[in-house]
Amino acid sequence: MSFSNDKWRGTTILMVRRGNKVAVAGDGQVSLGDMVMKHRAKKVRKLYHGKIIVGFAGASADALTLFERLEGKLEAHRGNLTRSVVELAKDWRTDKVLRRLEALLLAVDGEAAFLISGTGDVIEPDEGVMAIGSGAPYALAAARALMAHTDLTPADICREAMTIAASLCVYTNSEIIIEEL
Repeated sequence: MSFSNDKWRGTTILMVRRGNKVAVAGDGQVSLGDMVMKHRAKKVRKLYHGKIIVGFAGASADALTLFERLEGKLEAHRGNLTRSVVELAKDWRTDKVLRRLEALLLAVDGEAAFLISGTGDVIEPDEGVMAIGSGAPYALAAARALMAHTDLTPADICREAMTIAASLCVYTNSEIIIEEL
C-alpha cells in the first residue's frame, strides 16, 4: 500500500516486514519547491523505549508535533500502538490546530503497521510492505518485487528499494536512514 500526494513532495518512507523482523527506511532530502534545502534529514526514528518506529512525509515541524503527540498516546496506552494511532487520528481530525498539520505518519511495532493521516485515516496494510511520500510508488514496487524474488532481510530490501526510488523520484535522495525492530 502506498500513499502519495503532491503536497508531500520531498521524501520517501518505506516499511518492510518479513517474518519477525521489520525495517523502516527514509531518505534525507528536504525540498522547498524545486530546490533541495537539505540532504540528510532524519525522517525515521524510534519512539516508546525503542519499541516503535515512526516515519513521516510532509512538513517537518508538523511531523515533529505529531511525533510528540503519538509518544504521549503511547505512554498513556502503555505502548499499545493500535490504540495509540486510533486516538491520535481522532485528535488530529477533530482538533482545530492539529487539523491544519500537513503530514503523513507511518508507524510500526513488532506486530502491526499503520499509515495515519489528518483526514482520520488509520490504514493497516494487507501485506508486509507500505510506503508514503512522493517516491512511495517506486519504493513500494521495488520492495514488492524484492520480497517476491529474493530472501533479503527487511533492512536490505529497504536499502535496495529506496535506492531504486531515489533514482526515479527527484524529491528522494540516496541518503537513507534505516531503523529496525
